[in-house]
Amino acid sequence: MLDTIPNEEEMTALVGKSLYNVWKKLCAFIDEQYDMDCLWNKGGKAWKYEYKYRRGGKTLCALFARENCVGFMIILGKDERSKFEADRGNYSKKVQEIYDEAQTYHDGKWIMFEPVDTSMFDDFMKLLYIKRKPNRK
Repeated sequence: MLDTIPNEEEMTALVGKSLYNVWKKLCAFIDEQYDMDCLWNKGGKAWKYEYKYRRGGKTLCALFARENCVGFMIILGKDERSKFEADRGNYSKKVQEIYDEAQTYHDGKWIMFEPVDTSMFDDFMKLLYIKRKPNRK
């Protein structure tokens, strides 16, 4: 857990104005569809911050921030990977490439995107939908 949650100024200073706008839009996009607990943490070695969407002990996805960079991570388990692979033609080439290059661990495939705009958001929503149906209508 973080002692202090970064405010808008700190986030803008860290990632830059345009990426902070991408971050805010992505959060709004997720918040619109999902009612989740949101947790701020330290981002480990590679990132300064982690902002995790969880519910009932299960993580939906996490956003990460570091200098001039924003990350969006989703972990797909075995069954979820099968669903993605059955539908992969409906995802952008970029998303398919990142999926293919992602590391697979014992608990699933850890897919990290580094969005610079909102162009992959529709694909992100499809990936989130594989993990959990939206619970906010």
